[in-house]
Amino acid sequence: MTRTSNELAIAAKGLSKAYGGRKVLDGIDLAVPPGTIFSLLGPNGAGKSTAVKILSTLVTADAGELWVGGHDPAADPQAVRAAIGVTGQFAAVDGLITGEENMLLMADLHHLTRREGRRIIAELLERFDLVAAARKPAGTYSGGMKRRLDIAMTLVGSPRIIFLDEPSTGLDPRSRQHTWEIIRELVSAGVTVFLTTQYLAEADELADRIAVLTDGGIAAEGSPAELKRLVPGGHVRVRFADPAAYRRAGGALRGATHDDKALSLRIPSDGSQRELRAVLDRLDGAGIEADELTVHTPDLDDVFLALTGGAARPDSNRPDTGRPDTNQPKETVR
Repeated sequence: MTRTSNELAIAAKGLSKAYGGRKVLDGIDLAVPPGTIFSLLGPNGAGKSTAVKILSTLVTADAGELWVGGHDPAADPQAVRAAIGVTGQFAAVDGLITGEENMLLMADLHHLTRREGRRIIAELLERFDLVAAARKPAGTYSGGMKRRLDIAMTLVGSPRIIFLDEPSTGLDPRSRQHTWEIIRELVSAGVTVFLTTQYLAEADELADRIAVLTDGGIAAEGSPAELKRLVPGGHVRVRFADPAAYRRAGGALRGATHDDKALSLRIPSDGSQRELRAVLDRLDGAGIEADELTVHTPDLDDVFLALTGGAARPDSNRPDTGRPDTNQPKETVR
């Protein structure tokens, strides 16, 4: 690994893992800058869970170079564990004891002094709006409260990197929004978040960069906007109230698809500011003013289906299996 790779929160090169002769991960590369949200998407069995297990020291890779928090998990797993926190799909809280007692157990696991543990726990309970419920059994908490408690417990050890597996599974929209706000606050404080999720809208909303994993390899990587531009079908729709303006615009915007009933034109576009400006310039040049202009771009559902060949959307309830496909293209957007 280069010095630049060591400065990344997570850096992997040629990461591979096989079970029973089946390659679950087939030489993947990862580069996650500190203080960002990186999301790993993929269909069932693509290798997401295996990748997280390797990165969090639960499983050893068969091949490849790996650094997490500046440490080699194979050579110094304890240093990696001290730098990371892991929150699973289902809240790992003990429902028979109070929220505060759950937090105290985590403080003991991190060998914090009683005074230091109490201070950190008090801050986290307030930060996650759990002060009023702190001395109630965690089993009485709502799903959103349990998720907040779970993330708060992960933060007791002040990790620099957090692995979040399906952080909003089972939450109602209000609780999901609250969880997203918490994740953004963590990142703004310099924490790196490695996110796996079955909610593509969640990755779209939160992630700085997304990698789509399929058949053990990275099919594409980029920002949400960059990935959407990989899929055809984006367009600008221009609508007019005046039939005469509509007809004149049809002559100015050559190559547009006409909808005479709606008095609208559809122009292929990747949704970029440059292409939108080009449409407006052509209308201005012809002295035409549109009544409505909308930009339509493919969403992550379209990207996911295109890159995975129509495979089922992510669902972490099923285990990883490896089915390497050497014909699967890799496309990285920079």
